[in-house]
Amino acid sequence: MLKWLWLSTLVILLDQGSKYLAENQLQPYEPVPVVPFFNFTLAYNTGAAFSFLADAGGWQRWFFVGLAFTVSIGLVFWLYRLGSNALWEAVAVALILGGALGNVLDRLWHGHVIDFIDLYYQGWHWPAFNIADSAITVGAAVLILQSLFGKPAS
Repeated sequence: MLKWLWLSTLVILLDQGSKYLAENQLQPYEPVPVVPFFNFTLAYNTGAAFSFLADAGGWQRWFFVGLAFTVSIGLVFWLYRLGSNALWEAVAVALILGGALGNVLDRLWHGHVIDFIDLYYQGWHWPAFNIADSAITVGAAVLILQSLFGKPAS
């Protein structure tokens, strides 16, 4: 199922292209309203999800780079070992892989992850995120749904 690496590559390209546009069109931390629950807001995250370890002093950059590369190698092996009937599992793993590599590129090139999607309801804002984060979330959701409701492998 390595043929699904095209999807990982697409996620990386969309992620990096959208981050390039965000960096060149937006001012940091200045919201640009799109619709009543959605802004574009350029933000930088040196930590992990929800800014976990963002204030750790710098070592976390290399920790997260190493972790992402290790997980990515595992995901490639996972794809390699999948049978041809594991379509949704392959799609999910490819999405997670593309998202992980999209964010690791940011850490390597910039020292932080570039976020720009800001969803909110009234005064409550979800932490800003990006295309890579979305791909990881969708991939994880597909894996969970597949494990709960998918047909067992024969």
